[in-house]
Amino acid sequence: MTGTAAAAPGRAGRAGPASAATWAAALGGLVAVSAVAMIPLSVLSGQYFNGAVPLVIGGPCAVVGILVARRQPRNPIGWLFLVIAACLFLATDGGDYALLTYRLGHHLPLGRLALALDETWGPGIVLLLVVILLFPDGALPSRLWRWALGVYCVVYAFWLATLAVATAEALIGHSVHVNANGGLVGVDNPAGWYEQVQSPVIPLFLALSLCFILRQVLSWWRSSGERRQQLKWLASGAVVAVVCAFLAGSASSGPATLLKVLGAFAWFGLAALPVAIGVGILKYRLYDIDRIVSRTLAYTIVTGLLVGVYAGLVLLATHVLSFRTPVAVAASTLAAAALFSPVRGRVQRAVDRRFNRARYDADQTIAAFAARLKDAVDLESVETDLASVVHQALEPTHLSVWISQRG
Repeated sequence: MTGTAAAAPGRAGRAGPASAATWAAALGGLVAVSAVAMIPLSVLSGQYFNGAVPLVIGGPCAVVGILVARRQPRNPIGWLFLVIAACLFLATDGGDYALLTYRLGHHLPLGRLALALDETWGPGIVLLLVVILLFPDGALPSRLWRWALGVYCVVYAFWLATLAVATAEALIGHSVHVNANGGLVGVDNPAGWYEQVQSPVIPLFLALSLCFILRQVLSWWRSSGERRQQLKWLASGAVVAVVCAFLAGSASSGPATLLKVLGAFAWFGLAALPVAIGVGILKYRLYDIDRIVSRTLAYTIVTGLLVGVYAGLVLLATHVLSFRTPVAVAASTLAAAALFSPVRGRVQRAVDRRFNRARYDADQTIAAFAARLKDAVDLESVETDLASVVHQALEPTHLSVWISQRG
């Protein structure tokens, strides 16, 4: 009984990271599929600008979300960014598909489902406010801000419920009215009870966004060092995103004027938030993601180089030297496999020198210590040198050297 009870926590502990990686892969796959599907749908429906906006905003959200979700699965910021990217891409897919079905006369199936998906754009954008509040570690130490997050959740849930009711009401009727962007007219241009609900909800979201920015401003005022630099990036990106969202929302209605055109392009400014957070993460090594980036870059470069070498060797052997194709393919494969380790080592060192400097410097320091150790004879000087090298390479808070005394 004791052995079984002791083994259970171990299995549970191993299941946590695996399930987080699975969810990250599933959400990342959904984001990738919806983004790929968006390109032909936008071209076929002629919605080039409407296809560019979610790519500009959702692309950085997806990249930062995957990195953070895989490295820090308990931090909600990564998952929020993945959900935001999925909402933007699915909404664009749904709008383009509905436009093809209801306005361009293609009579495709599942048109009503596409119209429902089109309404996920707004809920996805509004989730950016939570990212502002939770940056950088996803925790809220103050009860006041936990209450603020609770208020946001209540308002958000109420808004989602009214949006779902308004969407269902517009889809239940026999005649479905679709606007030029592929959205439901009754939802995108609210009237009646839904308009009465929307009127107080939007100012509430704006007020909460200002409060969340204020929280980070106060945190910046009390912080120092890297944390202050991270918060500077967040604050600048958040301010740009909120101002652009206000401009885009205020200029979305009315006649086609220069202000309306500028308001349409203001949607691109929402990308400032995920980009600023991504810079804060990558530049200041938050969540230790610089290690992931250096490995990803290294293996991408190595793969490209080896694919190029492989293709060049096959073409050389088959078209210039006139070898038989199976022999040329086998020889090229062996050559590419033999080159993998030395090429990967050189590329990894070059990438670490630029993107993971801490690891590169530590490797160089340890290599220099090993070279000095060959000629060292004084035990006390070796001990002092070892302590200096460990402090320089690893920066521990405490260091002890234990030497075995043998008689």
